[in-house]
Amino acid sequence: MRISFWGLLVIAFGFSWSITAFEHNPRTERISGSAGDVLEDDPVGKLKVYVYELPSKYNKKILQKDPRCLSHMFAAEIYMHRFLLSSPVRTLNPQEADWFYTPIYATCDLTPTGLPLPFKSPRMLRSAIQLISSSWPYWNRTEGADHFFVVPHDFGACFHYQEEKAIERGILPLLRRATLVQTFGQQNHVCLKEGSITIPPYAPPQKIQARHIPPETPRSIFVYFRGLFYDVNNDPEGGYYARGARAAVWENFKNNPLFDISTDHPTTYYEDMQRAIFCLCPLGWAPWSPRLVEAVVFGCIPVIIADDIVLPFADAIPWEEIGVFVAEEDVPKLDTILTSIPPEVILRKQRLLANPYMKRAMLFPQPALPGDAFHQILNGLARKLPHSKNVYLKPGEKILNWTAGPVGDLKPW
Repeated sequence: MRISFWGLLVIAFGFSWSITAFEHNPRTERISGSAGDVLEDDPVGKLKVYVYELPSKYNKKILQKDPRCLSHMFAAEIYMHRFLLSSPVRTLNPQEADWFYTPIYATCDLTPTGLPLPFKSPRMLRSAIQLISSSWPYWNRTEGADHFFVVPHDFGACFHYQEEKAIERGILPLLRRATLVQTFGQQNHVCLKEGSITIPPYAPPQKIQARHIPPETPRSIFVYFRGLFYDVNNDPEGGYYARGARAAVWENFKNNPLFDISTDHPTTYYEDMQRAIFCLCPLGWAPWSPRLVEAVVFGCIPVIIADDIVLPFADAIPWEEIGVFVAEEDVPKLDTILTSIPPEVILRKQRLLANPYMKRAMLFPQPALPGDAFHQILNGLARKLPHSKNVYLKPGEKILNWTAGPVGDLKPW
């Protein structure tokens, strides 16, 4: 049965009143992922991490040259370093460490417009690994299998912002035994190795916290999105950027009153998300974006349009129960899909999103808070313990090829 336009408006505003009524109710639902009810786990006592003390050229001096790196969406590599330096899981005795962390700010090389340039990152990482392997014995006994690296670039340790080039490059060969902590996540993709920990992109916690509006504010916007639909500089036709999904959103729904979508980025962006029922989270050049974090924190049900995406902390968070997944080819049916969701399903998703640990898991606050993204990373590392016997190499055994990869990556950094 077809629903009239006015019928859709009634449904939309019906949701608004129902959700408003719910928001006066403080009940939330606990969250369990495939690893169980672990969002509130405390990693202290479950693992010990040794932080290599590298020369400042790998981290602090890079940041001094460009403080913008503190606020861009790849800043998790900086804040994870700062967190670990004062974390109770840190050990100063490498002999008792379960994990080893190498603090490198590989994405802190920005263009004048603030876009990261990943082209020096492979040489930088190779240089750091050469240093730790020659100065400490711990890398060589496992070739990095008990080490983790934060690589929050578009396609992780493939170090290119264009997917075709990233796939061609593959993961930096010297990192193929290490655990990678990265924002990029897509099933069956060469840039996501098994055992990686997928994390949310960085969103400034203080800025987000300052923009909360009263919880009783009605959610009167049905669908909300602000961002690019076409990348006119790199893909003017829109068929390659976002695999055409964003272009399809615009062409199908630009005149639909249920859809508040635009390329404008108003000063009320965060407030508008808190007035919306659904927030579109489509892929861009990569499957992930900060919109996912913003939607969750502001209680807006994320509509995830990115086929085969691997979402942050997927073993701790049941994303299927919290969000709405729409296949890229089904974007033209988006209005029908969303208006067909029963109100009781909407309300349950909102109850799950109202869980404070759900929101906290998406953020990297300073100082850290129990259950935040820092702690979720540590919990993910703890769930990998104890290391299996095949982590440790036999005397004289070598697995990694130090001369593999593009010739340009082998030049000194």
